[in-house]
Amino acid sequence: MIVSLALLLAAPQDVSPEVGAVMDRSRRQAQERRREEAEAARAARTAQQGQGGTLSPADPAAPASLPIPPQYAARFQACIDKAIDDPVAGAAEANAWQIAGGAFYARQCEGFAYARSGRWTAALAALRQAAEQAEVANDPASARLWAQAGNAALAGGDVAAARSAFDAAIAHGMADGIDKGETYLDRARALVALGEPAAARKDIDTALAQVPDDPLAWLLSATLARRMNDLTLARDHIAKAVKLASDDASVALEEGNIAMLSGQDAAARVAWQRAVTLSPDSAQAKSASQNLAQLAAQPAAAPSHEAPPTESRPQ
Repeated sequence: MIVSLALLLAAPQDVSPEVGAVMDRSRRQAQERRREEAEAARAARTAQQGQGGTLSPADPAAPASLPIPPQYAARFQACIDKAIDDPVAGAAEANAWQIAGGAFYARQCEGFAYARSGRWTAALAALRQAAEQAEVANDPASARLWAQAGNAALAGGDVAAARSAFDAAIAHGMADGIDKGETYLDRARALVALGEPAAARKDIDTALAQVPDDPLAWLLSATLARRMNDLTLARDHIAKAVKLASDDASVALEEGNIAMLSGQDAAARVAWQRAVTLSPDSAQAKSASQNLAQLAAQPAAAPSHEAPPTESRPQ
């Protein structure tokens, strides 16, 4: 017997490729934005140092919007630059600076260096220490540092630690905007992985209000709605993701998934084919191709005077 594709799509799934890829895309966009800020800071470095001002950090994952005190700014910038060029040398520089009194800025640089080399457990430990030191110093950077620790934990597969770090970030307060939205979105990812979809739904709704132009937020919202069998919400939110990122194979794949479960086979076929066309060698294209093959293998629709098979798709 051929298992219904609609039933397969409706079944609970692990983190899917459509989520992973667009998540990477969104994070790359955020990193590019912060790199632009960092480049602007670098261009102004000499003038700022001469005037005794503050510098924005060059770390794409660092709190670029928070100024760094003059006594730490130049060395933090140099440490981050070194970590970008050579993560091992950056970590060594951060450790030396920590001994010399670099406070949580040194730990932050250390965490960034470890993250650059994919050492997620070490990155989590360093960023957690940085966040705790910032708390002791009553510095508002603590919230952002906890969020960075949470992302290191997620990247390393430690979902429980990620959830705890995101809880701490949110508890310390964050200004409205991109960073707050991303933190709620990241905590939602952890909550889904921990099997708490209702709590994840609340966090995603908060994230949507903070980052309404982020396709990742709408995609994750649509995917979660699909898995919670709320197809009305899933269709509405995937449409918003398509509007913001029509050229993303991840969005196209999920658009097809939702269309299939909604009984719109033709629309599903078009969306999945678009995913294949947009990124032929990607995991999303592979998933879409498999779905297209299964759809083609489905039995022909029953004549109109016969009742369709009960398992063919959700009502």
